[in-house]
Amino acid sequence: MQEWVTLCSVSELGPGQREVFGVEGRWIAVFNVGGRYYAIEDLCTHDGNVLAFDLQDRPSKLVDYEIECPRHGGRFDIRSGKATRSPAEIDVPWFQVRAEGGNLQILV
Repeated sequence: MQEWVTLCSVSELGPGQREVFGVEGRWIAVFNVGGRYYAIEDLCTHDGNVLAFDLQDRPSKLVDYEIECPRHGGRFDIRSGKATRSPAEIDVPWFQVRAEGGNLQILV
């Protein structure tokens, strides 16, 4: 059964920001793009690397709703989890996000 899980308050994730949250044994990357929220699993399906930040904790490249893996350049659409550029070929899990009572929540 799916349930909504609260991640943080809306005010903690401003426009242009991203954050990674541990939820039920998974790392979930949440993005605020122009006041809309998107969430995907923070895991490159090509090599198991993280997506939202590089190894020095700098934000990874985000271009037109696509996050680029900092290691090999594979890309994923944060609106759907779809793999959009090789070497990534397998989509990443995507999560529905909502703002409820001043908090950001994802459906897991």
